[in-house]
Amino acid sequence: MNHPPVVAVVGATGAVGVEFLRCLDERNFPMSDLRLYASSRSAGKQMTFRGRVLTVRELNEQSFKGVDLALFSAGGSISKKYGPIAVQSGTVVVDNSSAFRMNPEVPLIVPEINPDQIHRHKGLIANPNCSTIIAIVPLWPLHKINRIIRLVVSTYQAASGAGAAAMQELLDATKAALEGRDYPPTVLPHPYAFNVFSHNAAIDPQTGYNEEEMKMVKETHKIFNDPEIRVSATCVRVPVLRAHCEALNVEFMSPADSTWVRDILSHAPGVKVVDQREKNYFPMPRDASGQGDILVGRIRNDLSDPSGRSIAMFVAGDQLLKGAALNAVQIAELLVAEN
Repeated sequence: MNHPPVVAVVGATGAVGVEFLRCLDERNFPMSDLRLYASSRSAGKQMTFRGRVLTVRELNEQSFKGVDLALFSAGGSISKKYGPIAVQSGTVVVDNSSAFRMNPEVPLIVPEINPDQIHRHKGLIANPNCSTIIAIVPLWPLHKINRIIRLVVSTYQAASGAGAAAMQELLDATKAALEGRDYPPTVLPHPYAFNVFSHNAAIDPQTGYNEEEMKMVKETHKIFNDPEIRVSATCVRVPVLRAHCEALNVEFMSPADSTWVRDILSHAPGVKVVDQREKNYFPMPRDASGQGDILVGRIRNDLSDPSGRSIAMFVAGDQLLKGAALNAVQIAELLVAEN
């Protein structure tokens, strides 16, 4: 990899692509050049980066010539087609889709958890699912001391997880509802304004779990390198514009108490404890949006577990940042440092 590297952003005009540029800029990521790519529909658009106006180019098989590092967020089909092409061109790809996450040859990285696995890459590195990242960043420092044996998760997922079009649909549908107008959904399967519904990922007819829920199960096993953790997830879409929330119920190998959890998390990287019982102030999407930490609160012993080994907590994180773009840029920073 050249120093500083030539960087490409694939899917530059999407919700995560915009955040890629923001993170690269705010974190002063070193680069000698930046190239922006998208579909033919977005080619020709102009975006500003560090005072320069850059024109978005149409992605094609020649796009990666001379590119050292590519950040992908254009969907699984694009990643499957162009990721290997980029690698063949000598580019290291950090991919935000689910295309390669469970490939045993591709490291699945959260820098606060398993940065040592980056050296295993063969040109491809996978960024985990947003819901998985938001759950496990605060769980990892606890798991290292007192092994987690069971995790039950309920998610409250914002429109940002479904992209810019879903965010706009929530805005338009809410306006229509307030004005007494009908607004048939086109991006998501159900009316979004003032409504809550099961995550729109495909459901396995045999198990009843959807793809989003199974991502959380499988990715937690891979990232923690612990396939024995029992994980059950229920993923729900809520009418929030940005930032996911999750209720976590965690069973540890040995007894744990809320004071211990709060103390460990108050020193954990990428985590901010927001647990003001006296003010009834805990993690909220509006506080999580636009910043990179995972907010953690409602930390309490689960009274239904007489063994004293279970903790309940509530977390919130910006899906577009730590759940996607920021995590990928942190991976890129480790790659640059490694080289």
